Amino acid sequence: MDLTAPRENVAMPSDTEFTALAEPFRPELLAHCYRMLGSIHDAEDLVQETYVRAWRGFDRFEGRSSVRRWLYKIATMACLTALEARSRRPLPSGLGAPSDDHRVAVADREPSVPWLQPAPDALFRAADPAAIVAGRTGVRLAFIAALQFLSARQRAVLTLRDVLAFRTAEVAEMLGTTTAAVDSALRRARARLAEAGPVEDELAEPDERTRRALLDGYVDAFTRADPDALVSLLRADVELEMPPIPTWFTGRPAVVGFLAARVLRRDRWRMVPTRANGQPALVVHKRTDDGRYAPYGIQVLTVSGDRIARITAFNDPGLVRTFGPAPAPVT
Repeated sequence: MDLTAPRENVAMPSDTEFTALAEPFRPELLAHCYRMLGSIHDAEDLVQETYVRAWRGFDRFEGRSSVRRWLYKIATMACLTALEARSRRPLPSGLGAPSDDHRVAVADREPSVPWLQPAPDALFRAADPAAIVAGRTGVRLAFIAALQFLSARQRAVLTLRDVLAFRTAEVAEMLGTTTAAVDSALRRARARLAEAGPVEDELAEPDERTRRALLDGYVDAFTRADPDALVSLLRADVELEMPPIPTWFTGRPAVVGFLAARVLRRDRWRMVPTRANGQPALVVHKRTDDGRYAPYGIQVLTVSGDRIARITAFNDPGLVRTFGPAPAPVT
């Protein structure tokens, strides 16, 4: 039975009844669509489409599965349809080799590339602790980037099985396929991820106190334009990428050298701490010619031990409003 087909002359469920059953799953469905699509904006659109489809088909929901599983089926199929017309969303590190020399010519921005986007943790919060875990599991930036190398169906199978822990038979029912096909797709997806190397989820993170001190030190060094202070905060093998710029750097000398020569200027930047993809992040504003600070982008930091292992600077002003109201301009 098609639960999402349009209906005519059929009584719709009350908003109250539908909302009470379905709304608690919105944060984790948003995380699921984000894993599939790599764009928080596209994910929000697909979740909204999921709820419209679910509301239209709610009177035919017979309870043979849970409401949660039913919603995941609708959301997954909507994502698979959307991905038929969309290319993968990479980071610069997924397109080419890094440079270990900060003096190289930096490529022009590539606005035509559908770059991977960060996602604010606040969007994945829910009242139910179980939903919080389900919604935020597997949203680390490295994992989302790795998923982009899988086919759409492999992404669906891997996230439904390995992240959300649905049973093989349940995934087969959601995707309208066989358990053998699910097992085969899962093996291929796991093998493809293994080829890509370990994701950053495996890096050991510090406790909250150490992480806070590291973030404060980074913001202070950045806003004071002090490259020497940055040196002690970065791992020797630190990496820096800056979508939509394809050029990226590896190694502390290259990263600090690039920042010192081309980015760090006293009083140029304002940074507000936040959380994105389960990681420390910063909302970044840049000083304009008239002395105000305009939205510039989001930096997501990958932390290992007591050092920063990767800086992913999404230099896209349009992302800033996704992370909430901007602070008052500073002059």
